Amino acid sequence: MADASASPLAGRSILITRASDQTESLVRELQARGAKPVLQPMIAFHPPSDVAPLDKALRNMRSFDWLLLTSANAVRALLERAQSLGVDVTNSFAAVRIAAVGPVTAEAARRAGLPVSRVAAKHQGIGLAEEFAAELTSKRILLPRSNLASQDLPEALRRIGATVTEVIAYRTFAVEPEGEGQDQFFSGHVVEAILFFSPSAVRNFLNWDEGKGSPVLRSISDQSRKTAVVAVGPVTATALREAGLRNIVQAQNTTVPAVIAALESFFSSR
Repeated sequence: MADASASPLAGRSILITRASDQTESLVRELQARGAKPVLQPMIAFHPPSDVAPLDKALRNMRSFDWLLLTSANAVRALLERAQSLGVDVTNSFAAVRIAAVGPVTAEAARRAGLPVSRVAAKHQGIGLAEEFAAELTSKRILLPRSNLASQDLPEALRRIGATVTEVIAYRTFAVEPEGEGQDQFFSGHVVEAILFFSPSAVRNFLNWDEGKGSPVLRSISDQSRKTAVVAVGPVTATALREAGLRNIVQAQNTTVPAVIAALESFFSSR
């Protein structure tokens, strides 16, 4: 086993703005390198207020040619609702071809027994329409997503002649920071790296920080400190740039090894 003290992450305090059940493997890898991960979820997920459209889609999967999965949260929401309805996922989903936005989403689907046939190289929703346009043109597509999802993907799909059925699979809500993350990190004194996984988490984090007098934003803006702001995914990176943050480090993809590599590269260069 490698010496954790030799890692550029050893002793680094790293804030993860995601729920613990979504970051177990990342936390293990950080701890193995001597880092100090602290979980501070900035968003939470809940079922749709109206499940009728989702239920109808799940009961009529054979009416679609493609199922596009834009997040692991969408996969989880589909599976949970299908189980509640007594829908046999293996049989029902076998009738459609499935494309995933990236490797993490694809892996979540495959673990559930869903046969993913395409994975976008761009790792963002619009990439599904751009990369697989020839296969999606004039097709019937089911697109289960968050209530806060951008309209870029469905609009792009319709431009290539696809018939898109959008359904809310889950709702995204802001979470008020509390506990260890608030006590240790929002003081603005020990922030060394912050990991963001979605634009929603970026927005809520900055809104909350502003309400406290922007201690973290001031820390990030202090060039002598060089706090790493890690974007997991290109859409998240865009949200961080638009917010005016510095020292943005973009992981090459959404996998744990890519996130670890981005952090190690940042701190090694220092």
